[in-house]
Parts: sequence; structure tokens; C-alpha cells
Amino acid sequence: MYLHEFQAKGLLRSYGVPVPDGGVASTASDALRVAKSLKGEKWVIKAQVHAGGRGKAGGVKVVSAFSEVYDVATQMLGMKIVTKQTGDEGKIVRRILVEKATDIKKEIYLSFLVDRDSEQHMIIASSEGGVEIEEVAKNNPTAIVKEHISPVLGLGLFMGRKIAKKMGLDSALLNKFADVASRLYQCFVDHDAMMLEINPLVVTGDNDIVCLDAKMTVDENALFRHPKIEEMKDYGELEPQEVRASIFDLSYVSMEGNIGCMVNGAGLAMATMDIIKSFGGQPANFLDVGGGADVNKVREAFKIILTDPKVKVIFVNIFGGIVRCDLIAQGVLKAAEEVPGDRHIVVRLDGTHVKEGRQILDEGAHKNGLSIVTGDTMADAAEKAVQLAQDSKPVKKTKAG
Repeated sequence: MYLHEFQAKGLLRSYGVPVPDGGVASTASDALRVAKSLKGEKWVIKAQVHAGGRGKAGGVKVVSAFSEVYDVATQMLGMKIVTKQTGDEGKIVRRILVEKATDIKKEIYLSFLVDRDSEQHMIIASSEGGVEIEEVAKNNPTAIVKEHISPVLGLGLFMGRKIAKKMGLDSALLNKFADVASRLYQCFVDHDAMMLEINPLVVTGDNDIVCLDAKMTVDENALFRHPKIEEMKDYGELEPQEVRASIFDLSYVSMEGNIGCMVNGAGLAMATMDIIKSFGGQPANFLDVGGGADVNKVREAFKIILTDPKVKVIFVNIFGGIVRCDLIAQGVLKAAEEVPGDRHIVVRLDGTHVKEGRQILDEGAHKNGLSIVTGDTMADAAEKAVQLAQDSKPVKKTKAG
């Protein structure tokens, strides 16, 4: 789950992390009220969307008059932000963050993330903050400092000072940096975060350290431990399919292809997308119906996939373990009755009650005149799905198998 910048900064502030004074606004009048309450000479207005690269897209502005606050807020609210992370469809700005401007002497990059290879947390820091870390890694890899964090010892002040030294910070800043990094890491751990990125973490003209930006993602599977975080979810930032999927406890992520995938299990879903790409196709989504899928869940999954106009083929790839293949087959038949004639269905079933499931599909498809193509193996089904997606002609609804 993604947090907005103002939400992440609210959490950081509660841990004693220094962040700029500011407030969130949804109208230009609110933005003006916030700016007046800050009593500064300059203010920064930032679009609140779930995407990086806002500055380059016009989503971050520095202003020096109350009239400019009002004008920029009016222009920014409702605008579409398009960055590398949003894709061409962009994100609509519904809220803005108004902050008192900070006197910046130096910019630093700092982030915490989960490193699955080492099964530990990792801290990444660079003296070259304010720019995309990918560019730093490409052009000046020696400027990046990486350290694994022991789950037993955590991020001690000694490690913070060590990292600060490696970045070449002044000796007067070593303890300040270590203290801020320690507080950031504690917030990261306490909220089951997957990533916490501060870019930039700045050294001010007074030689203080301030978090000027904050991007934070929290593990969706851990939200039951963090009800206050779950309340922060901004459904306006999600695709309509993702909102509907959350209602029915389905895991859905939209993608750019034309083959809709309905799978049970995240690992199988990843393998399904990989094998589709290996045959030259492009998945349209990641949709995991979970181990407890039933007829209604399958029908809802189909409806969600069909709301994407790019989808030409629905590839159902189910391994029956907890869920039985015959129940999945019944759900597919029910859902197939509502599938338009220019969409195709490819099904691969294996596991518990697979024979019964395949029989239900064959008999139901012939009886009701439904076009359901089956595959004996995952590779066979994936190849058929890719072929159908590449064929612009609709298939007659008379065959199965």
C-alpha cells in the first residue's frame, strides 16, 4: 500500500524525525490558509499523487507571494501528472501539500527497503540526492553506500555514523545523521514497510538535517496489524479494477498487455506472466483469486478483467489444492456466459478434481455454445492464449477443447 507524502511525513513526525512545517489542502483557499499559518517568505507546493518524478512534471513549485500560492494551487489541483511511474494515463491531483520553504545547503539520498536475497533490511544512501538514484548508480556508482541491517542488532547509531562518513559528511553532522537515520528505520520497521525513501534528505544552512520528501509503501499483508495505516488508503489513486478487487479480497494489478490472467497463488501468477511473455504475448494484469476461490469469486474476477478494454483473451490458470478444479470450472462456465463474443477464454486446470473440472468445462461449453479453449499444460494453454490474442478475428462460440 502506497502512502502519500503528507501521510508518510505525519508518521515520521511522530517519531521525532525533522520534516518541514506544512499542511495539506484540497482547494486553493485551503492552500492559502495553510501558507498564511506558516508565516514564511517562501512556500513549496507539492502535488500529492502516488508517483515519483513530480517535479519534472510540474507537480512541485516554489512561490514567494500569497497570490502565487493561490494561483499555483488553482492550476495544480485537478491537473494530470504524467511521469515514468504513472504511464501515459497519468494521475489526477486531488490534494496538495503546502510547506514552508527550507534553506538547502546539501541534498542527500536515503532509503530503507527489504532485500529478499539476503532476507534482511537494507539501507541505501548517497551524497548525490535530489536526482533519480538509478541515474546515480549508472553514472557514479561509487557515490552509493549500501549496508545490510541485522534483524537482531537493528540500525545502531554506530552504523549511521559509518554511513555518514562513507558519504563524506562533515564530522559535525555524523551524530545528527545517525540519529535521524535511526528514527527513520524504527518507523520503517514498526509499520511493516516495504520501502521508505527520503529524497532529498537535506542539510540546511543552519547545519540541521531535514526530510524534505518521503515515499513509503507498507506491506498489504500486514495491514491487519496497522488499522490506522489501512484507513489512509486513497482509493482515488487506485484503478477502478483494483478498488473492486479489494472489495472481494482479490489481488489485482493492472498492466499494459491484452491477455487477462486469472490465477490462484502469487507464485503461479508470476510464472503465468513469464510464460506468456516467453511465447511473445503481454499480460494485461496480475490477478490472484487466492486459495479459497469459489464460484462467486471467479465470476467477479472475470468481471474485473473484462472492464479492461485492452483484454482480448482471458487466461485461467488454476492449480487445485485448497480450491477444487470442479468448483473453478463451474465458476468459469457461469462467467463465460457474460463474456462478449470478441473475447476468448483459455483454461488450464490441474490438481484436485481436475478430471471432473475438465469434464464440466467440456460438457458445459458444448451445451451452451461457449468458446472455451483448454490446454493440457501451462505451456500449451499459454501458447494458445498468445495465438488468440494475436488473432484479430473473433472466434465462433461453438467449440470447446
